[in-house]
Amino acid sequence: MPDPLSARLRAIVTQLTAAGVNDPVVDAELLIGHVLGLSRGEVQAALVRGDGISDDQAAALDALVARRAAREPLQHLTGTAAFRHLELAVGPGVFVPRPETETVVQFAIDALLGDAAPEPVAIDLGTGSGAIALAMATEVPHARVFAVERSPEAHAWAGRNTASAANVTLVLGDLATAFDELRGTASVVISNPPYIPDDAVPRDPEVRLFDPAQALYGGPDGLDVVRVISRRAHELLRRGGTLVLEHGELQAAAIRKILETDGWRAVASHQDLTRRDRATTALRP
Repeated sequence: MPDPLSARLRAIVTQLTAAGVNDPVVDAELLIGHVLGLSRGEVQAALVRGDGISDDQAAALDALVARRAAREPLQHLTGTAAFRHLELAVGPGVFVPRPETETVVQFAIDALLGDAAPEPVAIDLGTGSGAIALAMATEVPHARVFAVERSPEAHAWAGRNTASAANVTLVLGDLATAFDELRGTASVVISNPPYIPDDAVPRDPEVRLFDPAQALYGGPDGLDVVRVISRRAHELLRRGGTLVLEHGELQAAAIRKILETDGWRAVASHQDLTRRDRATTALRP
């Protein structure tokens, strides 16, 4: 007779709680759903019905729970990450997109929607999984979106995610030199660059142990890549074009100073849904 699913859920929640996992109930239900091929809502319905789980399913689930208890990211275990309306393929070698970035990309989408050009150009510098590029491409389908990623591992994930988007051009290369042919034509340049200072090791094991270091660390003050992007975006954008940068909550003032020194205008910082400074925008003069 199959084991009761409810008992298995309680055991998983206890194990994940002991391991210090945030939202252990959510993770438990999502892992169960992954193994059983069910949505989270369907898992909850199965629990109400008193459904069971087979021995083979239980063994597969136990293996995944052990990895999650070791703080391997949930998204690596399921192979997917939600981002706005998208479901992205992710795994080892690529930065897992965060909910905070969903609000940052809105600034770029709004700028593209407000552009009078029939095919406004957007450039994503350091695209990682392709989350930002694909969000722009699907929510502003008349835009032409260009994305660059320097990591071969992350580039492969981005290629998988953007493969069906006809208006996305993805390249493997350096954000400091990519897309020379687009100089002075872009309506939007956006980036979620590495911005953690080199000596500020993240507390969360999911980040510290599993996110690629080159997607995290940005030099002694975390802003080395931001400085490069400021100069490069100035070259790529047309006059009046919009720069959008994601950053840490304590970096807004320093980034505003960098941009203002570089000659940007209308430099402004913006808070995320938790009222932390999360993005800075500027216009090319």
